[in-house]
Amino acid sequence: MSNHKTNKFHIRKGDTVMVAAGNDKGKTGKVLEVIPDKYRAIVEGANIITKHVKPSAANPEGGREETEAPIHMSNLTLVDPASGKPTRVGRKLNDDGKLQRYSKKTGEFITNG
Repeated sequence: MSNHKTNKFHIRKGDTVMVAAGNDKGKTGKVLEVIPDKYRAIVEGANIITKHVKPSAANPEGGREETEAPIHMSNLTLVDPASGKPTRVGRKLNDDGKLQRYSKKTGEFITNG
């Protein structure tokens, strides 16, 4: 596997994405975390797994805990903030001469947030 640390990703923390493949296909959610070395992202409300937790001082009951598991970035599509529809992402220079992401569907720049 190649070194993804030098790559720029089409998805960043805080983006709204749609799951394009897998059990949660069609679900949308906010990106909580991006894991660059594994090329994965954790999406709010998608890819929920059940984890069995042993009782501890902090959690005396123990039991089962539901958490989001990472999803491979190839299965995620960015949702265009302007139109609310999934879109592909490109990069071009903005007015300041800085490389910025833009929506291939609408042609508008994507601001992270």
